[in-house]
Amino acid sequence: MALCGARYPRLRIFSALKCVAGWRNHRLQLKRCLNKNVTDALQAVAGADNVSTSTAVREQHGKDESYHGCKPPDVVVWPQNVEQVSRLAAICWANDLPIIPFGTSTGLEGGVVAVRGGVCFDLTKMDKILELNTVDFDVTVEPGVTRKGLNNYLRGSGLWFPIDPGADASLCGMAATSASGTNAVRYGTMRENVINLEVVLADGRIMYTAGAQRRFRKTSAGYNLTNLFIGSEGTLGIITKTTLRLYGMPEAMVSAVCTFPTVQAAVECTVQVLQYGIPLARIEFLDDVMMDACNKYSNLNYAVSSTLFLEFHGTEKSLAEQIEVTAEIVKANKGSDYTWAKDQEPRDKLWQARHDALYATRALHPGCQAYSTDVCVPLSKLPEIIVATKEDLIKSKLTGTIVGHVGDGNFHCLMVVDPEDKDEKRRMKELTDRLARRALAMHGTCTGEHGIGLGKRELLTEEIGAVGMQVMREIKAALDPKHIMNPGKVL
Repeated sequence: MALCGARYPRLRIFSALKCVAGWRNHRLQLKRCLNKNVTDALQAVAGADNVSTSTAVREQHGKDESYHGCKPPDVVVWPQNVEQVSRLAAICWANDLPIIPFGTSTGLEGGVVAVRGGVCFDLTKMDKILELNTVDFDVTVEPGVTRKGLNNYLRGSGLWFPIDPGADASLCGMAATSASGTNAVRYGTMRENVINLEVVLADGRIMYTAGAQRRFRKTSAGYNLTNLFIGSEGTLGIITKTTLRLYGMPEAMVSAVCTFPTVQAAVECTVQVLQYGIPLARIEFLDDVMMDACNKYSNLNYAVSSTLFLEFHGTEKSLAEQIEVTAEIVKANKGSDYTWAKDQEPRDKLWQARHDALYATRALHPGCQAYSTDVCVPLSKLPEIIVATKEDLIKSKLTGTIVGHVGDGNFHCLMVVDPEDKDEKRRMKELTDRLARRALAMHGTCTGEHGIGLGKRELLTEEIGAVGMQVMREIKAALDPKHIMNPGKVL
């Protein structure tokens, strides 16, 4: 079915309707015509059951885990394969309709909020693991595959995918936001672990960032298009396939917990452990407020004090040495209650408590909204910025916790505020801006892993600079000249 305006330019339709029915009637008729024909066209591609304009469905797709309010798309589509994504994108392109990619909705910066309405592409039905190469340590998946789903599939293969942002996020969504997580100190972030991407561009063209079916470990061929799309947050194209690096499962894993009298002591211990060259898989810091919240939410009984969670991966022999050396460093920094767990069940319980940090913080004040910062600084600046942030929280009279992947200089300040309390929201905004600019002054970044989304565009300008921002806008204009790809985000 031909789309309204496809045969004749829109301006001609606009003029004719205006002359016949007047300005107001024109707008209503054009909107009805466009909506009906576009919806029919979307259904012709994806099927009637895979297109929805219901209010409940649209609202479900207009918000993520962030504090940003819900702004629903005009229509939601569930494509089944990349060919459908391509054809659906071409329809949006022809009608100047915004495109918002959607995965598991676990983002924390409003990345799926439809600020200009448009068409939400829910990719969860594209959930196939397409190719596993155990000898080459790589796998290719569609966007509906989550990290937990992939690791369940890999059970028995001796391989795993270690990037762990906490939430069971979709792997293509993790690539789109350059996700990180608790294992980044040893295994890196998504940026280091994506080999190739299949991307549908704004006009419907399909491209492969490293070439079709390529899955090499390194290359010097041309521009690094793969990294261009990692962290692009859906503003340059829709990621419909990703090829990922896999790792061999460690022979043994051991987790440890230790407490410290002050924030300074815990963070300085972290820096010293890394300086000593101990190959930690994870090292996480939780302040006293966070530990109290975790105890209550996850039914634990840890000391309410500044705490480090650590995890070691390796052989039985190497782990024994790592644990011993780490214990000495902990003791030198006045750490205590150094306990460790080797069995799967207690380790899982410990790390689940860490992953539930946001929900545990929310539970401190039921009914309030939570906001999570995610700055990252050079390791040498980590003790200074965490201590300063802790003091700032107290002075601002805000309820908040501090938790972070301190092994790579990244930490979160999680705050809960009453959405109806304008003064509290103002204090939160002022604190988050001070924190971000404090990180920038220390040669760090305003976002270590959550992305820019809606709320950090001004901070991105301060971080990248005018020339860098102009280059980013030029790249955006080259790939998306109509600015329909996830508009209002990043730039």
